[in-house]
Amino acid sequence: MKKYSKLIVAVIIALIFIGTFVFLWQKSQPKEITYSEFTPEKIDLQKTTIITGKIEPRNEVNVKPQISGIIAELMKEPGDMVQQGEVIAKVKVIPDMGQLSSAESRVRLADINLRQVETDYARMESLHDQKLVSDEDFEKSRQQLRQAQEEKAAAVDALQVVRDGVSKSNASASSTLIRSTISGIILDIPVKVGNSVINSNTFNDGTTIATVANMQDLIFRGNIDETEVGQLNIGVPMKITIGALQDLQFDATLEYISPKATESNGANQFEIKAAVVVPADGKIRSGYSANAEIVLAQANQVLSVPESAIEFSGDSTFVYVVKSEGTPHTYERKAVVTGLSDGVHIEIKEGLTADDKVRGPQIITDDQSND
Repeated sequence: MKKYSKLIVAVIIALIFIGTFVFLWQKSQPKEITYSEFTPEKIDLQKTTIITGKIEPRNEVNVKPQISGIIAELMKEPGDMVQQGEVIAKVKVIPDMGQLSSAESRVRLADINLRQVETDYARMESLHDQKLVSDEDFEKSRQQLRQAQEEKAAAVDALQVVRDGVSKSNASASSTLIRSTISGIILDIPVKVGNSVINSNTFNDGTTIATVANMQDLIFRGNIDETEVGQLNIGVPMKITIGALQDLQFDATLEYISPKATESNGANQFEIKAAVVVPADGKIRSGYSANAEIVLAQANQVLSVPESAIEFSGDSTFVYVVKSEGTPHTYERKAVVTGLSDGVHIEIKEGLTADDKVRGPQIITDDQSND
């Protein structure tokens, strides 16, 4: 019984050894290399680039006060639509004490002068009634009275403007009422009731009361690399995509290319602007990040092959054309002249016909990938 047991064990070991030897021998044998193959076909090719930028109003206006003071009332909020001339806020004037004192002094002097002229006029009127003065002298006296009255009214107006920021004679055009200078949407109101504001002058830009823009006239602003800017032309169409609006896409037209580059992260960039066609049913907000797709070059119905089938050697390009479809297939190296590439397919200008079959990348099997 022991002899049979030993014999069985020996047979099992021998089978394992032989099986291992056969497996290793098969694995060591060279495997047939197979390649994918393509037939050249005519397609439309486009070389495009993607530019990252923002959507902005073409004209964004900062509304500033004409006088210094304190915000007394705000009539509008960000997002409200305003028309040109519509009141946005009201300013309460804090008068300058020097100007106030001067204006009050002018009123007093004008009042004194008016009383004196009224007395002189009354005397001249009495003498004129008695035929003791000429009509000419009487008319001069009347003219002086009118001038004194006008001076008193002007002094009072000036005092009201200095003290209150508005006079009774020009209340409708009061500088205390901050009006929008354009029609559009209020993008921002950076002040609150009670904030001090100053008007624009030689030494200060003034306080911005509101920012207003026409959101129906938008532009895309972005930067393009110097290696691609030479392929752009004013007037080319663009596709704008806003990711924040569920990839909303709309048209634009390139209208500006900066003549001067700016350096960004070690690369020269040129600013571009494009006029955006605002969709009627889409509400676009200022400052949305967007991507613009621009066609740099285009070729229609040209013979092409996958770019993976091209062998680049210096300035020359080659393909491998199927010479024999036996087992295995044989290939012939052939020089070709290439053209436009979209990153996947490449144009073949010379060297191939639509009847040729071109070798592509090697087909990797599961066994080869495990090796």
